[in-house]
Amino acid sequence: TSASPPRASSRRCAASSVRPVLRAIRLRPAAPGDAAGIARVRIDTWRATYRGIIPDAYLAAMRVEDSEALWQRVLTAAPNRTSTVVAADGAGIVGFASALMLREPRFGLDAELSALYLQADCRRTGIGRQLVGSVVLAQRSHGATGFLTWVIAQNRGARTFYEKIGAELLVEQPFEWDGVDLVEVGYGWRDPDALLAACAAVKSTTQ
Repeated sequence: TSASPPRASSRRCAASSVRPVLRAIRLRPAAPGDAAGIARVRIDTWRATYRGIIPDAYLAAMRVEDSEALWQRVLTAAPNRTSTVVAADGAGIVGFASALMLREPRFGLDAELSALYLQADCRRTGIGRQLVGSVVLAQRSHGATGFLTWVIAQNRGARTFYEKIGAELLVEQPFEWDGVDLVEVGYGWRDPDALLAACAAVKSTTQ
């Protein structure tokens, strides 16, 4: 998997909402051995974010093993024009982002930010922006000139975050996810340099 060089982050997460012990977070390219940690973060985030939006039975049936197998395929695929970066502390992965080149441009954009997940206690620390910036920079090396991302319409937290880093609202439309009727929103960035600048502008209110 292509990604930006490893680097330490000055950002920290609160280890507990009761006793906020801060821990340092490091960003690095994802490796196949990270698949299980990525899967756990993804499923935990879905269950926390989409409770009341997606049926409880569906969320309860999500299996780390299934998601891990998917991410194993992503991280070992070759040739690979996908970039995945993880945010990790001494205990494991706390977040990740992934981006890929589209086979055909959509809305005039040739790359997609396909995943961004972060544990709740690590949000509004700047780590989300750093993850996005890392995969955008990596996809630039594959020739990306613009980025698309999709969000479930009721996920106001994600929508606000993307809007704060300059996303343009492109479309809002119904779609079906494993038999569940939902509404998705497409956002885009037509200027990767402006997106990278927004991701570098870390403030106390960032994800």
